[in-house]
Amino acid sequence: MAEEFEFELVFALPEGEHDAFALSDAVFEAGFEDALVGTGQAGLVGVELEVEGDDAEVVILDAARALIKALPQGTVLREVRPDLVSLADVAEKLEVKRQALQQRKMPLPVSGGLYRIDEMVAAVMEASKPKKGQRRARMNIAAASKWFRAGMAARKVNAQLTMCEIDPATIERSPRSEREEPVFLRP
Repeated sequence: MAEEFEFELVFALPEGEHDAFALSDAVFEAGFEDALVGTGQAGLVGVELEVEGDDAEVVILDAARALIKALPQGTVLREVRPDLVSLADVAEKLEVKRQALQQRKMPLPVSGGLYRIDEMVAAVMEASKPKKGQRRARMNIAAASKWFRAGMAARKVNAQLTMCEIDPATIERSPRSEREEPVFLRP
């Protein structure tokens, strides 16, 4: 059954000047007319998408492949979001204030106020259950569901990029024999 997934693909652009309008046009010509394109940081372009499909990881990788072909030669996939998220990110998606989340039991941050998306989803789902003697949380889980559904796949794709299991330039899986052996520093 097809579901909608909401995610952001962040691409590193090759060196040089890149026209923001040309980048937006490339995204739209790749078939993503409803995408939000961010060009605020030099050398990067972020593309926020809502795409329908059966499997979040497949949807993410297919979108990345389509975009990498449309963007300037030498562009590489840098990151997929949501992976690590802030309380403010989650609160915005749930249509609540950050303080509403701070009042609930939340997982420990992994880095500087950032949380793993899957741990946040579990905490939000637990917080949304009615509890005796407590007011029910007024979180709009339906509004965040497309984003939450993409989270685990985003984490997995980022891990595969880090482990060189996915080529960031072609978005194709690398056979194990072609991957570099890990380098370990020895004292």
